[in-house]
Amino acid sequence: MASAPTGSRKSSGAEESSRAEQSVQAFRDALEKSVTISRDRLQEVVDDAVRRGRMTRGDAEEMVGRLATRGREQAEDLMSQLERILAQARDVPDRARLEVGGRAAQARERTVAAVDKPLASADRVRRTARIPGFPITAYDQLSIRQIDRRLQELSRQELRRVREYERKNKARKSLLRSLDRKLQK
Repeated sequence: MASAPTGSRKSSGAEESSRAEQSVQAFRDALEKSVTISRDRLQEVVDDAVRRGRMTRGDAEEMVGRLATRGREQAEDLMSQLERILAQARDVPDRARLEVGGRAAQARERTVAAVDKPLASADRVRRTARIPGFPITAYDQLSIRQIDRRLQELSRQELRRVREYERKNKARKSLLRSLDRKLQK
């Protein structure tokens, strides 16, 4: 699997950071431009204007209704902006964890693949020289397919040893079945 060049990953992270900063700044700007006043306080001011004869009761009620509606719309807009910013902030650690985990898995796969053949050769030499040890070097790091390829070269005694180890540790069913088939031959 090909991965993106390091430079593009860095610029992607920088772009996300820049977008988050822009979102926060837009939210700050919206807050600075807004005015928060309670409906009760607004009602007091308008009632005072009606008492002084500066506006009619009908005009006052209509104005309070319109201002309250606009205020609610503005508050809902600010809340949705805030929710978007919070969602972006929550998403960043998850994406970073996934990206790091994916890179680590790819590095592990490349490393195991690079040393698989030399380790298999070393195992053959060790067995030929009758040097004691577990039949398959780096067993726990190998994939089922890699282990299965190595099983072809093992004696019945070594197969039993591998089977016992697998049963006590990871107990992967497909690998245990493969070992059983080889032991029945």
